[in-house]
Amino acid sequence: MSKVLIIAGILSLIHCGYSAAQYRSHLRLIEQDFDGFLPADIILQALFSLFVSLFGIVQLCDGFKEIRALNELQSKTCETLENRPSFYTFNHRGRLIPPVNED
Repeated sequence: MSKVLIIAGILSLIHCGYSAAQYRSHLRLIEQDFDGFLPADIILQALFSLFVSLFGIVQLCDGFKEIRALNELQSKTCETLENRPSFYTFNHRGRLIPPVNED
């Protein structure tokens, strides 16, 4: 159901854009200036379709995480917090240094 809401909302937003372009071209044909305001029906349709799309997106996303990271960090120790495997580098210039013989 959420995918249908998203598609319907996006199609409605596209229709609003097309209606606004038609309104502007209509004003040019009757040689009136655009005063910066669209008709109320276009604005209401745009707002309604925006809310329908947002509602569909929220329904599509099942679980949200907590905003506060404290809930996730309470179960971790200090050693795991500073463990960053993405910063491990094994291909560095230290491998070119010959080993020291301590004879």
